[in-house]
Amino acid sequence: MIDLPFRPKLVDCLREGYGRAQLLQDLGAGVTVGVVALPLAMAFAIASGVAPQAGIFTAIIAGFLISLLGGSRVQIGGPTGAYIVIVYGIVAQHGLANLLICTAAAGGLLFAMGALRVGGLIRFIPVSIVIGFTNGIAVLILLSQVKDVLGLTLTLPDEFFTKVRAIAGHVGETNLAAVALAAACLPLLWFWPKSITTGGQALESQVAHPGATDASVLRRVAGPHGLLRILAKVPGPIAVLALASLAAALLQLPVATIGTRFGGIPQALPEFVVPTISLETLRNLVVPTVTIALLGAIESLLSARVADAMIGDRHDPNQELMAQGIANVVAPFFGGIPATGAIARTATNVRTGGRTPVAGIVHAATLLAIVLAAAPLAQYIPLPALSAVLVVVALNMGDWKAFRELRRYSFAYRVILLSTFVVTVVFDLTLAVELGLVLASLFFIWRVSDLTRVEPLALPGAPPGVAAWKLFGSLFFGSVGRVEPLLDAKSNPARVVILEMHQVISLDTTGLETLQQLARSLARRGGGLVLCGLTPQPASLVARSGFRDELGGASVVDDLDAALARARQLAAPGPDPTP
Repeated sequence: MIDLPFRPKLVDCLREGYGRAQLLQDLGAGVTVGVVALPLAMAFAIASGVAPQAGIFTAIIAGFLISLLGGSRVQIGGPTGAYIVIVYGIVAQHGLANLLICTAAAGGLLFAMGALRVGGLIRFIPVSIVIGFTNGIAVLILLSQVKDVLGLTLTLPDEFFTKVRAIAGHVGETNLAAVALAAACLPLLWFWPKSITTGGQALESQVAHPGATDASVLRRVAGPHGLLRILAKVPGPIAVLALASLAAALLQLPVATIGTRFGGIPQALPEFVVPTISLETLRNLVVPTVTIALLGAIESLLSARVADAMIGDRHDPNQELMAQGIANVVAPFFGGIPATGAIARTATNVRTGGRTPVAGIVHAATLLAIVLAAAPLAQYIPLPALSAVLVVVALNMGDWKAFRELRRYSFAYRVILLSTFVVTVVFDLTLAVELGLVLASLFFIWRVSDLTRVEPLALPGAPPGVAAWKLFGSLFFGSVGRVEPLLDAKSNPARVVILEMHQVISLDTTGLETLQQLARSLARRGGGLVLCGLTPQPASLVARSGFRDELGGASVVDDLDAALARARQLAAPGPDPTP
């Protein structure tokens, strides 16, 4: 089979023999995920500061392209909670038109990352950084929903402390109806359909009991095809939004709805729009663009890895990045916002039987059908109920147990995770990831340097003026300080030095330069340096740099016996017989 650089997973799935049974499973899973995605897409868009239809159109267009062209069998793409804070900040600072430019540019960057085969490099980001910024984003999502949960009408600023002060300063304007509605939605979202299933089991036991007063009625409610069984299959967000909309309309609650704030959702296909682009605009959008691309790459590949573990498959990270890139380039021209792989919707897809990208394509078609058939109904959805959906999403998104388990891990792990978390919440996600990577690199350098040792080595029969040391670990820029004392004639008066290096796993150019300095220092004393037992990587660098020729081939040996023999020659008076 030809290994093409651009090869969607859908091609492989169809060639493996796609049958009717799998089609039915994918259809069922796609419809389910499409229904689940509808309220989430609207909620993510509203929380991001854009109209709800922007989230729906993103889920339709980007979701379709990610499934059609992606490198995962079951990945579901669309707007996600991780983007809320970033998109809100871009809209607030640069406007909606520039968000569309950012998204398209980030899509181009994502495609380039996949085309250059750097998808695997995303795995080098430490898990402590991922947990730190994920939990930080979850906290920011929770904070951003306080306004609608309390029914406040203020415009929230972007900066963290200013936002907190703004909310605190308007607490007196709290809408009790909004608070009551959100408070009623939260437990339903959290326990649905567990509470329904438990209630159904209790009613079933009454049906089975000989003393049941009206078994036929109970059977219609709790039987295998009863009302409770049907309700248990309805996604929690859909059920809760329907109930909240009904309650708000019947009770005439004074709460904001999609209709009152956005005028509803258009019952039509999105229009093609080309934003105005200038060089000055692009210059101001570099950082937001990189942030969108970086977060999209991380989240989509993390989601794909989670899906792999669930279905026992392996995704193509580079193909996935290219698909994500194409989706983010196309979606903005139809009013879309950034999209990436959605872990929760992908997991729902797997749990409901989806095993090929066909399920993701059906999910997008389901959303499109809902928009064309039932868009006017969305105007009645109360915003406090949508905020309750996002609160539950944020709570499920965070890995909160990681904070409780910090004491089990190293000091470096704790510092990286907490620093990334705090900087994400207080300042900026990009800065948080940059800081996390810098800290992770510094701690790694420190750890590897700490593992590098230089120990004296006793050599029986060594002539006067000959000393030997054994090196362990990696001789690189962070650990050369371990070797530098050998350059000092006071601490190392020997004229000939043997370095036994068969346990040195790597050597960089800084380590090589230190060895060269040692060799020159010993040559000025009338002696020389002998390298013994070089492993492949250090041996290759020593040869390629010309240092082997500088020392003389006889001074690079395989074992200590040969090293001692060479040291006797260098320590003997007179010219070196074997340069």
